Amino acid sequence: MKRPVDLPPSAAAAGNRRSAVVRAAGRLFREKGYAATTIRDIAQAAGMRSGSPFYHFRTKHDMLHAVVLEGLAAVHAAVALELNAGRPPRQTFEAMLRAHLQQVLGEEGRDFSAVLLHESRHLEPSALAEVIALKDAYEAMWQKVLKILKRAGLVADDSKAARLFLLGAMNWTTLWYRTGGPLSVERLARQLANFVLREPDKP
Repeated sequence: MKRPVDLPPSAAAAGNRRSAVVRAAGRLFREKGYAATTIRDIAQAAGMRSGSPFYHFRTKHDMLHAVVLEGLAAVHAAVALELNAGRPPRQTFEAMLRAHLQQVLGEEGRDFSAVLLHESRHLEPSALAEVIALKDAYEAMWQKVLKILKRAGLVADDSKAARLFLLGAMNWTTLWYRTGGPLSVERLARQLANFVLREPDKP
């Protein structure tokens, strides 16, 4: 069995610095908006010199693209893991809700999800088309679980509109949910599952 090959220190450090740029950009794009954020702002937030982000990205647009793609990739991976875990339909659905909410309400995920929802309009057409294709693939997982739930008699509607209502409700939590408040993400997922599904579980 081959041993894993470690990245050279310089490559690992470069990867860490790139991640720092993406995280800083995501936070600033959420707080200030894409148009109002400068490269200097991002560099300062990442603890770099003003020109250093250009080592990793050619333009501010490329940083926006990276923020959106990384946010989508993270939530897709987390939800796909729960969809394919082999649980019964109700437990699968609740686990998917919990995974999505944990991603979009987490410290970094909140930034990424807000940028996707509110700033992706600034993406150039080719980049936006890539994001839309990935978003469609993500939404297809939710359409699949709705169909499973309908076959199990747990929902009455597995239409596209039902899927969009569900995703809209989850994504809107980024505007009102308060981390550290009385409502945990786990409890929120359970409440949403009980709201959507027939014969809700007992608390």
